[in-house]
Amino acid sequence: MVTMYLDSAIIVKLLVRESDSDWFDRELAGHSFETSELALTEVRSALLAKERAGHITSRERVCAGEKFSSMIENRLIRLLPLNRGVLERAGAMQLACHPRIPLRTLDALHVATCDLNQCGTLSTTDTRMRAACEQFAIALLPATSISS
Repeated sequence: MVTMYLDSAIIVKLLVRESDSDWFDRELAGHSFETSELALTEVRSALLAKERAGHITSRERVCAGEKFSSMIENRLIRLLPLNRGVLERAGAMQLACHPRIPLRTLDALHVATCDLNQCGTLSTTDTRMRAACEQFAIALLPATSISS
């Protein structure tokens, strides 16, 4: 089984229906998943934002949150530590990307976590994260950018 590092936005696509959720469901089938502990807050924040925007109901948000917790408890998603080493690597990556890629803090933390834990492939649709991964030779899924 191949391990895939998931950006928080990809986790959300697996929890609630988005335009490209079916593509990710198919492409990620059979993989085990890893992500940063940062996702504990980011995923819940994204679900709350979707509810505020009227894209999901309160009940759908709660169900998605429960599914996310269950995926962690059942070790379908392994949480990788957010520690000083990750923070320092993220800062170094931001500096290395500057000025060409304006890598945001939370995105840098994900890329650094993936890199330090040698996860191999990072799944994201974020253009800045994708550019940083390309700079640091981190494999991507999708291999080429798709519309979300």
